[in-house]
Amino acid sequence: MSFSNTDTGSKPADPYTAKNLEQPDTLKEKVGDLITFVDKSKYCMMTTRIASSGLLVSRCMALAAKEGNGIDLIFHANSESGKTDDLESDNDINLAFLQPSGEWASISGIASIETDREKVRKYYSPGLKAWLGDLGDGKHDGGPEDPRIILIKVKAKTAQYAITRSATGALGNFVEFAKGVATGETAQVNKLRYLDESELQQCKLNAGDYMLETC
Repeated sequence: MSFSNTDTGSKPADPYTAKNLEQPDTLKEKVGDLITFVDKSKYCMMTTRIASSGLLVSRCMALAAKEGNGIDLIFHANSESGKTDDLESDNDINLAFLQPSGEWASISGIASIETDREKVRKYYSPGLKAWLGDLGDGKHDGGPEDPRIILIKVKAKTAQYAITRSATGALGNFVEFAKGVATGETAQVNKLRYLDESELQQCKLNAGDYMLETC
């Protein structure tokens, strides 16, 4: 079932998507541009479903590392925070990255909570002490052995993103936008792309066909 509010006949009702949707020549380019954008953004809003109410909530998170040839994303978390309760109840998750230029990426996936100390030590950052603090009991000190420090690993299932077409960035987009306002012609400002689960899985399985950290 879908929602519609009008009939535009043979013309696309969503001309922005129709004009900006792009299918690159290779999967390597399609996924590589996504990973580059995620690395550039670093921070995202992580959306989970609240265990007690079923409502959605988003929290700002910093990317800690990548696995799965760059497709699966890893974040640090405090095991005693609400997000861990949410994920134990429902591990469907969304990550939304955004740049001031209007470029964005939305990644949907399945989250898992990793408590293995070897993995925690592998991705540990001293900066975590600023968020967890030292409780002075010799155990909960914000260090790599602090049991509160866990990892949230997000296995990407689908992704969609929009990156600018213009080599001049925001300035070029503004010119295209102004032209659209003046002429009524839909602005072509972004490379709008979609990645389905089979494409992301192919990238993970065929790591040897791609440059390291590019797919």
